[in-house]
Amino acid sequence: MTIKIGDQMPTGTFGVMSDNGPAQLTSAELFGGKKVVLFSVPGAFTPTCSAKHLPGFIEHAAAIKAKGVDTIACLSVNDVFVMGAWGKHAGVDGSIKMLADGNCAYTKALGLELDASGFGMGTRGQRFALVVTNGVVTNVFVEAPMEFKVSAAEHVLANL
Repeated sequence: MTIKIGDQMPTGTFGVMSDNGPAQLTSAELFGGKKVVLFSVPGAFTPTCSAKHLPGFIEHAAAIKAKGVDTIACLSVNDVFVMGAWGKHAGVDGSIKMLADGNCAYTKALGLELDASGFGMGTRGQRFALVVTNGVVTNVFVEAPMEFKVSAAEHVLANL
């Protein structure tokens, strides 16, 4: 079942790159007592994700946070090393948490996985954005196949 407005976020863990190497972040630590914008991309370093999706959130991070958002997080079915390298390459500089869902467990718990085997990418996450307040989903923006509109930083910002 796909996550929807009013649902509690599932329990799970994410891989994150820390100053000391790979680490874990729990969903309770990410969402508890905070307002979070979580956006998902099908793959780090892929064309739309690298040229538009992540850069849009970097560009609009201050404006999004000015609307009361505590954390902006980027989720992808990639390993922690790839997500760490992508964040560094993109110049995230701490403005966005880069979350690895290497086995697609969290994305599947959200009901937002994508069969990208036709592109040689296996199971990935759909392109989406969620607004979560204290662990409860308040906005859901899931893209239609091959589109990039509703999960863009500008659209999310306009709907906060």
